[in-house]
Amino acid sequence: MEYHNPVLLHESVSGLNINPDGVYVDVTFGGGGHSKEILSRLSEKGRLYAFDQDQDAAANSLSDERFVLIPENFRYIKRFLRFHGVKNVDGILADLGVSSHQFDVPERGFSTRFDAGLDMRMNQNAVLNAYTVINEYEEGDLRKIFSEYGELNNAAAIANTIVLARKETAIRNTEQLKQILSRFLPSHKSHKILAQIYQAIRIEVNEEIQVLKEFLEQSLEILKPGGRLSVISYHSLEDRLVKRFFKNGLFEGEPERDFFGRFTVPLTPIGKLIVPADQEIKVNNRARSAKLRIAEKK
Repeated sequence: MEYHNPVLLHESVSGLNINPDGVYVDVTFGGGGHSKEILSRLSEKGRLYAFDQDQDAAANSLSDERFVLIPENFRYIKRFLRFHGVKNVDGILADLGVSSHQFDVPERGFSTRFDAGLDMRMNQNAVLNAYTVINEYEEGDLRKIFSEYGELNNAAAIANTIVLARKETAIRNTEQLKQILSRFLPSHKSHKILAQIYQAIRIEVNEEIQVLKEFLEQSLEILKPGGRLSVISYHSLEDRLVKRFFKNGLFEGEPERDFFGRFTVPLTPIGKLIVPADQEIKVNNRARSAKLRIAEKK
């Protein structure tokens, strides 16, 4: 089984407008699909640095002297590039979300298809896991997570049901959680709702929204003028953040204007939103929700 089937492979890499002698970063290495494509476009002088906090990804590291795999969360991109003597780069690629491998290994707890312990950690050494979120978070915090990260209208009822159930016995696995929440899972849309519930828990466990914000802000500091940022997202929360940041360099609000009502923004969006073609979705169903945005630093 392939570790990870890269989504929008050629579109995302071509969007970087690669300089063969340049320095690039793939912040979501996974199975190495995007990294291999970037390397194929680099000369002997080119360099590629990749990040992945998942220990399983290390097995896919590439034997190429132009390549360095950094086993860290990409929220620390600036710190670890500096450690390797890199201050500025020509392009950065991010394929956000969960890898095919993480979905396909039952014990990781990411997939709605399997019964597994409540884990959902992208970094297996992290302290916070799904078990802690479900069994120890206050009801108000659970409600907020399901509302904001799962975009669920009945977040309050879901949170209350979990809190009442765990008073009887600890909720240890995904099958237990499904049973407890069964009344919220009508057969015609159970998979969709369950996916939203899992997404909410996973985002909390891995601090995905905060990580994305930190990464985007640091990318501005690291990119050279004319450097490109190519970001693939899989749900509206991520895509909205990326879209706003590309538009005006902020996550909310509007840029400050000068006396004449003018304002400057650090990035120029390149082209329109790119989504996978029907053929790619047919071959790789996980591509169906992917959205690619590309921007260039001014």
